[in-house]
Amino acid sequence: MAQQTALVTDFDGTISEDDFFTLVAEKYLVPEDLRPWQEYLNGRLTHFTALNRVFAKIHIPEAELREFIGTIALDDTFAKVAACCAEKDIPVYICSAGCDYYINILLKELIKRYQIRLVTNTGRYTPQGGLVMIPPHASPFYDQDVGISKAGVVSYLQENGFSVIFCGDGPPDVTPARLAQTVFAKKYLLAQCRREHIATRPFRSFCDVLAYIKEL
Repeated sequence: MAQQTALVTDFDGTISEDDFFTLVAEKYLVPEDLRPWQEYLNGRLTHFTALNRVFAKIHIPEAELREFIGTIALDDTFAKVAACCAEKDIPVYICSAGCDYYINILLKELIKRYQIRLVTNTGRYTPQGGLVMIPPHASPFYDQDVGISKAGVVSYLQENGFSVIFCGDGPPDVTPARLAQTVFAKKYLLAQCRREHIATRPFRSFCDVLAYIKEL
C-alpha cells in the first residue's frame, strides 16, 4: 500500500500574502506598541508573549477590525489545493503561531468545506482589551514559546504513517521543515533551508504546490 500523504502549511505570509502582524502594525500601531516584538528578537520574551502584548495594543471597533482583516490578500490557488487534497484524501493542516480570530474570518467557509484542521491559538477581541491570544494548554501540540508546535503536528502525522508536505515562510517554520519529507519554502524559511542544506522546493504561490500534489 502506498504511503499516505498529509499537507501541513503555515498561514501568515504563506497562505496570506503578508503577516497579519505586519499589516495591523503598519495601519494601527505606533513604534512604542512594537517594543515587545523587539524584546522577542533580543531573546527576552517568547514569541507568544511578544505577539500577545502587541495584539493587545489594537483598540478599534470590532467591525472595523473585521473589515480590515477581510482586505488581507490570500493566495488564490490555496482553495484549489484544498479541493485537490480532498479529492485525493490528503488531510490538510493549517498551523499558525498567530490565532484563529483572523484566520477564521478569512478561511472559515473553506475550512468547513474541505474539513481542514486548524491548529493555532484561540483569539478573542474586545476594543478595550485588544486581541488576546489564549494558549491551547490542552492541545497535544501545545508549545510554550509559540503556542502550538508545527513540528509536533508533523511528527504526529509521521508517527501515524503519513509522508508530510510542509509549506512555510518564517522562523517558526524551520523546525518542522527539518522533519518533513517535502518542503515548499519562501522568504526567510527558504534562505534558512539553503543554509542548512535542507532539501527544499522554492515556491512563490500555491500553484507550485498544486502541480506537485496533482502528480501524487
